[in-house]
Amino acid sequence: MKARLAWIIVLMLVVSVCWLIIREHSKPPFDPAFDRLSPVEVARLPLATRFDTPMGSEHGALTYNAQPFRINRHLGDDLNGIGGLNSDLGDAVYASGFGRVVYVGVPGPGWGKMVILSHRVREAEKTRVIQTVYAHLDQILVKQDQVVQRGEKIGTVGTADGQYLAHLHFEVREGPYVNPGVGYADAPLNRLSPERFLVEHRGAGDDLLNPAPTPK
Repeated sequence: MKARLAWIIVLMLVVSVCWLIIREHSKPPFDPAFDRLSPVEVARLPLATRFDTPMGSEHGALTYNAQPFRINRHLGDDLNGIGGLNSDLGDAVYASGFGRVVYVGVPGPGWGKMVILSHRVREAEKTRVIQTVYAHLDQILVKQDQVVQRGEKIGTVGTADGQYLAHLHFEVREGPYVNPGVGYADAPLNRLSPERFLVEHRGAGDDLLNPAPTPK
């Protein structure tokens, strides 16, 4: 009787383990499109009051936009040094605004190394969640969840591991979604024109090129 009961218990354990394995493997793969910041994470985002261009000077001096937003279905701006070719390889990439690092990594073919910063932006009585994306980097100089100041060096211009001539793929997105996504699409999705956004959120006179205050 005891031996029979033991066999029944063993059989039940085997069935339970098999069921757990089947259930785990039958789960659909996680879609990063549904990865988003929680309300608590949004509340922790730094409040950005000013944005500058991520290459060159605060006005983007010595750079040009080789492929603007929505040209050829492009979802960002491709920023290059004025020397062309790979003359800007290794040049500094700066945080466009005061923000928190919410993504660091290589999301897939064509992207190379990428950093995503999230910012809170207050307009009138509404607060928006804005994300700035820096892709094709040669080096990443920040870590996940790090808070960075406007103008702080976060990486260097790269070639996406030799896939392109050196340039910075720069995007501005709206919403709390932490998804590297795609760089080209028929519709703009949640992307904003980086050039227009920077003009509208400069937050300072054209003659004011000072860096962000350094915490003591």
